[in-house]
Amino acid sequence: MCPDIPRYAMTARRQSRRRALGAILMAVPALLLRVRAQAATSRRLTPAQTEGPFYPVAFPEDSDHDLLRNGVLNYPEGQSAWLEGVVTDPAGRPLAGAVVEIWQCDHAGHYHHPGDGGKADNRFQGFGRVTVAADGRYRFRTIRPVAYGGRTPHIHVKVKMGMRELLTTQVYVADDPGNTRDFLWRRLSAADRAALTVVFEPVGGDLRAVFPIVVAG
Repeated sequence: MCPDIPRYAMTARRQSRRRALGAILMAVPALLLRVRAQAATSRRLTPAQTEGPFYPVAFPEDSDHDLLRNGVLNYPEGQSAWLEGVVTDPAGRPLAGAVVEIWQCDHAGHYHHPGDGGKADNRFQGFGRVTVAADGRYRFRTIRPVAYGGRTPHIHVKVKMGMRELLTTQVYVADDPGNTRDFLWRRLSAADRAALTVVFEPVGGDLRAVFPIVVAG
């Protein structure tokens, strides 16, 4: 022991260091929990993609969630599917009041658009729009998308809030052989592919795909 420092002073210092170390060790678990909680609630924004050339120049009179019924006409072609999910901000809060739009080609690969020659099946609505519920949920009834003109099957999606456009992107079908040949899908990073490529799984007589959307509201 150093002769210049009294024994009681050294003992006090040791006790002070032990208390400080104990406080740090007690704080570490709480800090880790806080970091994990922040990571869990901070969600990655859904990647944007090009709108493409066939966004409607005139919206159909029937623009509801059911693309398999256009007015009084029923569309029996293709494989019926539900596309649904939740729209949230990065903190996981539902974006109630947002509007989700989808548009896609019919079973023969044609859009309701003058640029596609007016060849689309009139029984297929081709475009739908829904307002997100209080819990952030949206749902559309449509067909499993099909390939056309060198593009892999996909559904176009747009999210709006009032006059603001929050997102435009495309949804792809998991394990479709056309994905690896598609120039837009190939440009995506692995993380972006995972975010935009969803499984269309059989449920009853239909298919069901869940596509969560995260936007900066």
